[in-house]
Amino acid sequence: MLIFNLTLTQMLMMFLFIATGILLQKTRILPDNADMTMSRLQLYVFTPAQNFFAMSTHCSVKNFADNAYLIGFGFVIIVAFIVLSYPLSALFVKDHAKSKELSYQRNIYKYALAYGNYSYLANFMILGIWNMDVLFKYSMFKLPLDILCNTWALSVLIPKGGVAKEPPIKKLLRSFSTPPIIALVAGMIVGLTGLTKYIPEFVNSAMDNGSKCMGPVAMLIAGFVIGRYRLPDLFSSGKIYILSALRLIILPGALLLLLRLMHASSDVITFSLLSCAVPIGMNTIVYPATFGGDTHTGACMTMTSSVLAVITLPLMFLLFIG
Repeated sequence: MLIFNLTLTQMLMMFLFIATGILLQKTRILPDNADMTMSRLQLYVFTPAQNFFAMSTHCSVKNFADNAYLIGFGFVIIVAFIVLSYPLSALFVKDHAKSKELSYQRNIYKYALAYGNYSYLANFMILGIWNMDVLFKYSMFKLPLDILCNTWALSVLIPKGGVAKEPPIKKLLRSFSTPPIIALVAGMIVGLTGLTKYIPEFVNSAMDNGSKCMGPVAMLIAGFVIGRYRLPDLFSSGKIYILSALRLIILPGALLLLLRLMHASSDVITFSLLSCAVPIGMNTIVYPATFGGDTHTGACMTMTSSVLAVITLPLMFLLFIG
């Protein structure tokens, strides 16, 4: 019951930040492009700070060797969800070949079925419930998710013609050149080579404090973007409720039951829950907006699943974690 209460507290705190972001947008306290500024802070400052600090302070040779298996589990799970997203998305958007708009709508559903808010929200919850040691382990588990999010997921979310095509190898290499991934790899190198002891304490403190900003700012961004829409319109689509049920309960529930039958470790079960039973993230809004696609569907997905997750995520923790 303790984990249920802790999870519920984190979800309510998350929703409070989202509500604050909505209020900031509706009242025009911040300029209309504030979400872009906050997003860049996330990309270039807060997320790299968190990744580097977690890895540099916890990624010793022993810790890496003891937890390398988490990378394998993360890879298998995300690939399974991506494969499932293709037939499942066809149930939501039919006749997609008739128009580019329908084809793109199906792609948004593909992403939403494959990926939840596995990074910002999950990291926020880990730091609220556990500690940096758990965040290090989760960083290893989600490394394959990060790579595929920067390759397959972006190819799905960017409308055709949005960017020039590039070879798969080049796209894969580009996925490693984002600031969060660079910081994660740099932190791993520092930790594995023992260079951590040479990093000044004020630098570690700055990284630690910067990492604590990531979760709240991510939720403020979500609220700010959602605030551009009429709230009743965001809850009007029946398909989004079915999608949310699949994303928050049915698919993660089936996965967690399978892991239980396989006698998977508690870490694998916890991290699978954190990556698969979380609400749909902001990419379904951010990338369509950047490349001229429809943002309303993504906003509906994010808002509806986030509201429902306040109830479903603590219950999933109660059922599968205890």
